[in-house]
Amino acid sequence: MKTKRKRGLVLALALLVTSALSACSSSGDTNTTTGGSSGNSTESKVTFSIGYATGDPAGKQAISEKIKAFMEANPNIIIKDISEGTSSSYLDWLKTKDAVGEFPDLVEMRDTEVFLKANKIAELPQEVQNLFDSVPAIDGKVYNAPMGLNAPEGIIYSKKAYRDAGITELPKTYDEFLADQEKLKASGITPIVVGGKDIFHMGFWLNKFLIDQVYAIDPDWNSKRTAKQVSFTDDNVVQAMNDYKELFQNYVDKGWLSTGDNQTTSILISGKAAQLFSGPWMFTQIEEADPNFEFGFYALPDRQGNINVVGLPSPAGWSLSSEAAKDQAKKEAMVAFLKFFFDKEQYGEFVSVTNTIPATKDKPELQVSEQMQTVLDLAEDSNVKKSLMINQWYGENQIPSQFRNWYYKLMQDLVVSNTDVKEYMEKADAEYDSNVASNQQ
Repeated sequence: MKTKRKRGLVLALALLVTSALSACSSSGDTNTTTGGSSGNSTESKVTFSIGYATGDPAGKQAISEKIKAFMEANPNIIIKDISEGTSSSYLDWLKTKDAVGEFPDLVEMRDTEVFLKANKIAELPQEVQNLFDSVPAIDGKVYNAPMGLNAPEGIIYSKKAYRDAGITELPKTYDEFLADQEKLKASGITPIVVGGKDIFHMGFWLNKFLIDQVYAIDPDWNSKRTAKQVSFTDDNVVQAMNDYKELFQNYVDKGWLSTGDNQTTSILISGKAAQLFSGPWMFTQIEEADPNFEFGFYALPDRQGNINVVGLPSPAGWSLSSEAAKDQAKKEAMVAFLKFFFDKEQYGEFVSVTNTIPATKDKPELQVSEQMQTVLDLAEDSNVKKSLMINQWYGENQIPSQFRNWYYKLMQDLVVSNTDVKEYMEKADAEYDSNVASNQQ
């Protein structure tokens, strides 16, 4: 009996030692899960924050859902969603976050050069760069994983309003478009709704006129303005802003300054206004608000009948903060999220919901609406002139970062005060030069 009891004790001690060694081996593995799901609860958790713009509700929801799905597949990675939620510009929101020490680890970057000069973002890892056909580089380096290509913007219109006004075909020139606005007014409906309460919304119409009369003619206008070789008081710029001013005074809903971007959909589908100038991200919002609402989309021609739209690539998209990139575990976790986000299936869901033009090499299969097909056709049409908004240009054509919002607000005041356009363009020149000088100090 003693022999049996002694043997049993030795065996039990051996099992305990084996278990302890196994546990030590397991607890010593601190690599973060970066692939699929893992049931290994002993792996250390990694947390990183993510920040992005929320002007498009469909886009916000789509990104939020991808974050949730990724964390479910990777339980050892925790993502803190600190997405922008204010009515200020996204650039100002990011600057504020930076000032209070809360700059996101992974961030949707729209003003890449601004934050690159401040050493806030890191070069995009090569394995993520390889997911895309081409991404604009800055000084030979890539900093952005584009969520989508820049999409053409244009007129989103109520088909019923057009029928009621007797508009039977889409305008072939800008003057024909103005004639249609008179028909809409005569039918008793406000022709155009604008969400001027949100300053970024002003960019749609302002850049339409700037592209037609400035950038479509000279893509390097910004760099020439910085060098004082051209002026906002030049005839083409003054004409562009005159067209903008007259459109707003004659055809835009009178409450545009107090209307938020997120209110424009309800105003359009309720029949209070006939048209909205915006991009394809609005299609989902309209369809969700009223699946039976009949609407169309077209690019607004210039006076000569040319089509000029936003559509050139620009350095924008997901960027890794330089601080977070120093932490190898965080960096691996962020790269894992980006690979997940741009996976063909996951990315296909995102671009379908947001009506985004895919940027990846491995294109997802899409079923698009009539309106989105028009956008895709414009993007692929070599006869359509592609450009960028005033603040999207980069390199030598980058404008001072503080100028865009100031200029948009100046143009709001131009309409309200009904002041001479050239006088306001003189103010624009002075402010631009002041910004350039300030940034060089």
